[in-house]
Amino acid sequence: MTVKAKVGVIGVSIMPRVMDDRRSLEELLFEVTRQALHNAGLTIEDIDGIVVAGNDQYDGRAISVMAASGSVGGVDRDILSTPSAGEHAFVMGALRVASGLYRTQLVVAWSPTEVGSMSEAQRLAADPYFHRRLPLDELSTHALQASAMLAAVPGLEAMAEKIVAKNRGNGAHAYPDLASGELAVAPQRWPLPAGMAMAPVAGAVALVLASPDYVSEHSSDVAWISGMGWATEPGFLGDRDLAQAPALQAAAEQAYKAAEITDPGTSFEVAELSDATPFQELLAYEALGLAPRATWSERVADGSFGANGKLPVNLSGGSLTLNPVFCTGLIRIAEVAQQVLGRAGAHQKAGVRTGLAHAASGPAMQYQTVVVLRRGEQGAAS
Repeated sequence: MTVKAKVGVIGVSIMPRVMDDRRSLEELLFEVTRQALHNAGLTIEDIDGIVVAGNDQYDGRAISVMAASGSVGGVDRDILSTPSAGEHAFVMGALRVASGLYRTQLVVAWSPTEVGSMSEAQRLAADPYFHRRLPLDELSTHALQASAMLAAVPGLEAMAEKIVAKNRGNGAHAYPDLASGELAVAPQRWPLPAGMAMAPVAGAVALVLASPDYVSEHSSDVAWISGMGWATEPGFLGDRDLAQAPALQAAAEQAYKAAEITDPGTSFEVAELSDATPFQELLAYEALGLAPRATWSERVADGSFGANGKLPVNLSGGSLTLNPVFCTGLIRIAEVAQQVLGRAGAHQKAGVRTGLAHAASGPAMQYQTVVVLRRGEQGAAS
């Protein structure tokens, strides 16, 4: 995406796992919003508009934005809802600031677990003539994708096991209180072995976006959106080659062109990639230009994408550690923003100036979003 106006991230709050089941969803949203505003040094009065992402089926209520509106400060304030995925709220918020009509935007997404059956909620969103009758939830589509990749690349399962170990090790360091103890693995789907995907947890995330003039006037630290792209695969799985990710390649091309990235393998200090399964992370290596599949085995073995590697991937632990399904894509973007801002806490990597965020959602990574974030000096507009 190329736009005339730059857009910056100035505040972030991430709750990758909420363990206090005594708080209502409204209380949770109020808290994550309050933290993001505090992180940005703003109050709700400084916010021109709000974009939220919630799923009615997951929430167990109709038009969930109506219940969330008061908690995020949406009363008497411009507010939109994007029910498709958390990362799409970020895209919408960024476009609104880039339009020049808004100086600030609050972006909030959440993923509760109160729904009686997450699998059933996802099935209801599937094609009603074929996929819904299977029944086909997202985990089943991820398993089909894993099957296609295992057939295409020899020795892939051993690589996948190492990625799981990498990400869960990162997660234990990044969020020791949340990733400690027994984490629930997702129900098994062939050919995914036990532990290759995590069960959903409750989570929430919020970001504050701002225009260059607002950043300059308020001397805010900022992570600039240097490039952004998004693309979608066909909805019918039979029309797709699940061992490839053409939509992710298209989204990456958009983002890299805007950010003037010509060599992705050497352009980033940190990356957060969608990893509902380790096979998806591997596929992202290729589609994002980080490592062609011929080098996957070598790169996984030599630790290139480990915490101390040339390009640390998923220092947060990714969704292979904590998996708030509906907002995990937005969390990938928020984690990179934190790294660029120097606010990532225990898992902060020193000297991060440029980071890569990849958000995938839907059946077998149907929706793909890529964001390049760069460090901005305090008060600078570019």
